[in-house]
Amino acid sequence: MTTEPRLAKPSAFAPGVPRNADLPLTPQPSPGRGSVAFDLPGVHVGTAEYGEGPTGCTVIHLPAGARTAVDARGGAVGMSGGYDYNHAICLAGGSVYGLSAAAGVSDELLSRRKNQTKWDELQLVSGAVIYDFSTRDTAVYPDGELGRAALRWAKEGEFPVGRCGAGRTASAGKVDFGRAEFAGQGAAFGTFGEAKVLVATVVNSVGAVIDRDGRVVRGNYHAGLGARRHPSADYADLVGTEAASVMGNTTLTVMITNVKLTDVELLQVGRQVHSSMHRGIQPFHTLTDGDTMFAMTTDEVELNGIKPTGLGTLASEIAWDAILSAVE
Repeated sequence: MTTEPRLAKPSAFAPGVPRNADLPLTPQPSPGRGSVAFDLPGVHVGTAEYGEGPTGCTVIHLPAGARTAVDARGGAVGMSGGYDYNHAICLAGGSVYGLSAAAGVSDELLSRRKNQTKWDELQLVSGAVIYDFSTRDTAVYPDGELGRAALRWAKEGEFPVGRCGAGRTASAGKVDFGRAEFAGQGAAFGTFGEAKVLVATVVNSVGAVIDRDGRVVRGNYHAGLGARRHPSADYADLVGTEAASVMGNTTLTVMITNVKLTDVELLQVGRQVHSSMHRGIQPFHTLTDGDTMFAMTTDEVELNGIKPTGLGTLASEIAWDAILSAVE
């Protein structure tokens, strides 16, 4: 993994910057630096961005639908839907305004169903957003048209990673914003016998990203030192000062498995994996984060040899890989 600094310039938050209505926006592909392959038939992933932002969205589409458990933590959650069954999940930048991207996904799915509105034809879409205005000087946000584009460009078996989609201007390590670095979205996939697990995450955290050797690999970079520090060292130095809290964060995660789990088991495995991510992001679930996990199952295979706790333990390692993938 490269550890070269990737500093994020803080926004000036000047009034009068352009928003969507002020620009002739056209959705653009958002391929990132590459993709992670996964073997979960029926799971499609698409990304799109507005380069004028820059900002983007990521759509995970499961045409057959999947049971879903949501674990939303932190003090600044931005979410729509939150259903216990979904046909698509839309992750986006743009904070509360970016929730309109999920509405665009919903509209596109209605069109694909030939405008059928019978109860059992309704397409359920949940959305969640990160606050990415802090790294750019525009008010452009992912809207319905961008959500529709991401869905139209979705492919089966590939998850784009890097500075793309919802992670287009994500950043990490914000003890002080002058030390933040660009992050992105990442993914990892694992198989354990017949069991399969995909974890994808958009890292836009207060916390810095930590590898398995305990090194800070992204965020909280001190230019004067030419190195990154663990946030705990900086917070210790700030005790007794009037340091301002850095706003504009949130890590969004989607975990998809093919294992048959009860509703209670699915929720608890999701919580277990979400909790484990504090190893790779420190601190995590803070007052100014809106960390949200969508745990989904396609209900295809029985869990043999291990209990749900074991599945959660294995999936937690996949989640750490996904975090590291996001910041390469």
